[in-house]
Amino acid sequence: MTTTTGKRRRALAAAFPRTIPILTGFLFLGFTYGVYMRAAGFSFYYPMLMSLTIFAGSMEFLTVNLLLSPFQPLQVLLLTLMVNARHLFYGLAMLERYQGAGLKKLYLIFGMCDETFSVNCTAAPPEDVDRGWFYFFVTLLDHCYWVLGATLGGLFGGVLTISTEGLDFVMTAMFVVIFLEQWRKDASHASAILGAVLSVACLLLFGADGFMLPAMLAILGSLILLRQWETKEAAK
Repeated sequence: MTTTTGKRRRALAAAFPRTIPILTGFLFLGFTYGVYMRAAGFSFYYPMLMSLTIFAGSMEFLTVNLLLSPFQPLQVLLLTLMVNARHLFYGLAMLERYQGAGLKKLYLIFGMCDETFSVNCTAAPPEDVDRGWFYFFVTLLDHCYWVLGATLGGLFGGVLTISTEGLDFVMTAMFVVIFLEQWRKDASHASAILGAVLSVACLLLFGADGFMLPAMLAILGSLILLRQWETKEAAK
């Protein structure tokens, strides 16, 4: 019992510092979401429950309009698949890392978001820290930050009159910081350059509304080929 408790504490202590930038971003953006729902006429518990059960930021913002529109389940299903299709690639990338996580894997799958993927995909926990619990606490902490921000926004959104325009840029800034940190750690920069070039190319070809899925496919295919080439070079 003590061993298990100590293992969890070490994992939590290792995971928390990694999630501090996400804490800042999620509190601001979650607060904005809560205020947005209150401005649309919903009670505070709507953003609280939706952030707890959906946990998909973009889709939660879109759900506000869906709840105010006539019920169209097929449209909602297709829209959700389109908005969150990138998580298919996230899941493929995490298959190896989440092996051996046991029942924790169920929550790891549910709690996968862009920010959690960024940390869990790149972080190297200390040797004395259980990787499964480390991934679990990164996911849990990020989830709690989002729920807390959305709940506070829902509670205070009915009395605040300040403009929240532009607060969503916090998340863009956070991803820029994550990209720069990975650029600093990676010696070759090949994957970063591939991702940037292919994303810009798909943006020019498909436009801002349709470039995400083609870009993810192109990046995934390119990284697979790059990995195969690196493996062959290392075997020589």
